Amino acid sequence: MKRLASSVVVALLLTVFSAPAWSDNGDTLKAIKERGYMMVGVNGDLFGFGKADQKGVWQGLDVDTARAVAVAVFGDLNDRIRWVPLTAKTRFTALQSKEIDVLTRNATQTLTRDTALGLNFVQVNYYDGQGFMVPKALGVSSASELAGATVCVLPGTTTEQNAADYFRSNDMEWNTVTIESTAELAQAFYAGRCDVMTSDASQLAGLRASAPNPGDYMILPEIISKEPLAPAVRHGDDQWMDIVNFSVLAMINAEELGITSENVDEMLSSKNPKIQRFLGVSPGNGEALGLDEKFAYNIIKQVGNYGEVFERNVGVNTPLGLERGLNALWTNGGLMYSPPFK
Repeated sequence: MKRLASSVVVALLLTVFSAPAWSDNGDTLKAIKERGYMMVGVNGDLFGFGKADQKGVWQGLDVDTARAVAVAVFGDLNDRIRWVPLTAKTRFTALQSKEIDVLTRNATQTLTRDTALGLNFVQVNYYDGQGFMVPKALGVSSASELAGATVCVLPGTTTEQNAADYFRSNDMEWNTVTIESTAELAQAFYAGRCDVMTSDASQLAGLRASAPNPGDYMILPEIISKEPLAPAVRHGDDQWMDIVNFSVLAMINAEELGITSENVDEMLSSKNPKIQRFLGVSPGNGEALGLDEKFAYNIIKQVGNYGEVFERNVGVNTPLGLERGLNALWTNGGLMYSPPFK
């Protein structure tokens, strides 16, 4: 019996001390409300996804995703967010150390990040894949022609590993230039220090749009990886994970229901029970999340549905000129799909 008791104690101690130091213990929502604002990790250098404009106003798809979460929590956007620009190297450490409450910075969900790093990724807000950008003057039209190339790549990222796998599997030699800052790495590419820039295709589009002469560069057709980009939170606070998750899903669900920032007030009088539940006319969803019943209404009214967010930040009429592709609704052949709000 003594040996059994000792074994139980040892097991409990192992459980406590083997838990990641960055695991949350809950109460994230309470802490944010008491503070009065949300700390958000963003890129800071990526046009179309996370970057401050000339007036200092933050813009981008990831930025609007964070705004949706803030609106869900507070009901408004009146100075409710503190933006924390992070590099690829510092983004996860900042989340683990509670420097930020949520990371919305073009981060790929992977098994290791979900487990060893103690992160929880929520609904994907952009389905992407890794590609290659080259100067048109290089005279190549396919990644298969890049043997011996010098490649600019962010260190310690899935991008670096994917590129290494691609060149190795195709029996091609390559050299690298690695710089932790995306902006500095892009400048190295524009200055000719490397032949190729590799990253997520959306990031390449953003970098090309902000290049000194965008027309001088082309993105090659090959996509060499799957990159489901999603907001992330720490392990250990299921309520906060649910709030961030359903804030993203609210934008997707609204688009599917035909609700926009322009017609959301009219939709409040809809007789459709799905719309009534979604907009909080019929109560229940808000209470389940610990939020106001109108949290989804507030998101769509102040931020917009997913289609609106996509088109104004990265869509075909922006400098990035991206098609919806995989990021279209499931009803239009894409992967954007929301579970029922009930």
